[in-house]
Amino acid sequence: MLVFVQNSMLEFKKVLNAKQQVVAGTVYYITFEVTDGGHKKVYEAKVWVKPWLNFKEVQEFKLVADAPCDSSA
Repeated sequence: MLVFVQNSMLEFKKVLNAKQQVVAGTVYYITFEVTDGGHKKVYEAKVWVKPWLNFKEVQEFKLVADAPCDSSA
């Protein structure tokens, strides 16, 4: 999956962590790895969902850090 963010194309790689909190609906906190121009990066998203209203809102989407390089030492 490809996502455009501020003139940059991110390619989704994998979910690193996910949790949910029940409020008036559900808030999902998702940490995931993407590639951006060949570099691995970690992002966090906070998404609020109210299915009975057909409501979905991305409340936060932010870069956390560059992902560690895969290395076998």
